[in-house]
Amino acid sequence: MKRFSVYFAAGILAVFSLALTACTALPAPKGEPKGSCPALAPEAYLRIHVRANDNTPEAQAVKYAVKNALTAYLSPLLSVASTKQEATAILAARLGGIDEIASRVLQENGFAYRAKSALKKEAFPTRVYDGACLPEGVYDALIVTLGKGKGDNWWCVAYPPLCFLPSAAEKEDFTYRSALWDWIKGLLG
Repeated sequence: MKRFSVYFAAGILAVFSLALTACTALPAPKGEPKGSCPALAPEAYLRIHVRANDNTPEAQAVKYAVKNALTAYLSPLLSVASTKQEATAILAARLGGIDEIASRVLQENGFAYRAKSALKKEAFPTRVYDGACLPEGVYDALIVTLGKGKGDNWWCVAYPPLCFLPSAAEKEDFTYRSALWDWIKGLLG
């Protein structure tokens, strides 16, 4: 009977090791290009960048707070745009509101600097976002500069709307489970 227990424990350990190996396989990071991008025209996209004041942890954290506030503000507005021109017009008409919202978030978080937004053409490197590959090129973009704007930025695409979709609260909630892990936990009690 002892021999059976040892083999059973060794088998469980082997299964657990395989499951752990499978769970720790890492995909390529989202921001890194995987191979070459299809030849898509940069003219078809309207990008958005929120540029942090600097790379201190505080400036990077407030950049995400600004991004969240702007996403909440712009999502319902951009969701009705059926062309890039419409999306651009929506943003152009609201640059003052964008500045106000971003500056308010900065102020609420204790920062003395302000935000300034502008629509402009800028050169961007190749980027991958949620399976969409945007090749290197000159793009129309909403640039939201926080303070000096010398830190890392958050970026996405305003049109077609890759970031400005219904809020997470409106999406289905998914929980990922592993049948193998559930089975192992059941055996171990």
